[in-house]
Amino acid sequence: MKTRDFPGRGSQLNVLGGPLLTCSDRPLTGFFRDGCCNTSEDDLGSHTICVLLSEEFLEFSRMAGNDLSTPRPEFGFPGLQAGQRWCLCAARWVQAHLAGRAPKVFLNSTNQAALEIVPLDQLKPYAVDLH
Repeated sequence: MKTRDFPGRGSQLNVLGGPLLTCSDRPLTGFFRDGCCNTSEDDLGSHTICVLLSEEFLEFSRMAGNDLSTPRPEFGFPGLQAGQRWCLCAARWVQAHLAGRAPKVFLNSTNQAALEIVPLDQLKPYAVDLH
C-alpha cells in the first residue's frame, strides 16, 4: 500500500488549491480537533470535507448508523446541531450525496485530500463559499 505524503498540518491545501481555512472552533472539529479538516495517514475516515450541518443530513447520518446529534460526554463529544460546521468523512458525504441528502460544503475549508474520494465537480454544486 502506498503511503500518502501529508505536509505539516498547518500547510495543507484546500480543494481549490489555496490555504486550508478553519472549519469550526465551536464545536471544535477535525480529526485532530484543531478546528481544521487537516488529515494524515492515521485519519482512515478522511475527515476532510467541511460541511454546514442540516437537520436532513443529521437524520440521514443517524439512520445510516452514525448518530452525530447525541452528546457523548465520555468521548468529549458535545453532539451536533443543524447550522454548525463540521469536518465530515468524505465517504459519508458521498453516501449522503447518492441518497440526495448531502450537506452544503465550504470549499475553502475542505482538504484537497477529499478529492481522492469525491471529485471537485461533485462538491461545487453544494458550495456555499464560491464567488
